[in-house]
Amino acid sequence: MADIMSKEQRSKTMSKIKAKSKLEDMFASALWRKGLRFRRNVRSLKGTPDIAIKKYKIVIFVDSCFWHVCPEHFKRPKSNEEFWDKKFKRNVERDREISEYYAGINWHVKRVWEHEIRGDIDKAVEDTMEFVNMVKILEKT
Repeated sequence: MADIMSKEQRSKTMSKIKAKSKLEDMFASALWRKGLRFRRNVRSLKGTPDIAIKKYKIVIFVDSCFWHVCPEHFKRPKSNEEFWDKKFKRNVERDREISEYYAGINWHVKRVWEHEIRGDIDKAVEDTMEFVNMVKILEKT
C-alpha cells in the first residue's frame, strides 16, 4: 500500500513522535531511584540516546527485541518479508553505525536488551550502574 503523505509530510509527522516507551520509563525510573542522574532522549546527540550523561560521555540505548533483532527472541514477520527484511537490516546497521560513532569520539555506549529488563530489572540496573561507575573512574584518570 502506497503512503498517502508526501515524503516531507511524513517526515514532519514522524518528527513529532516522542520516543519514549513504558519499558524505557520503567528502566530509567529504577536507575533514578538508585541515584543516577541523566537526561532522557537527548535529541542533540546522534541517535537520540534513551539515557545520556554528557559529563561522563555516556549514552545508553534500550533496544527492543523486535525492532533491533535480538539474537535470542527475534521473530521475523511472515508477511511482507522483503519490506521487513530491509527494515530490520537498516535498524541493525544504524545501531552499529551509532555505536561506532560514539566509540570514535571516545564516548561510552551501553546497549540494554528489552529481555534483560523484563527478565530481571534489578540485574539490568545493577549492570548499568556498574558500567557507569567504571566509566566515572576512567574519566577521572
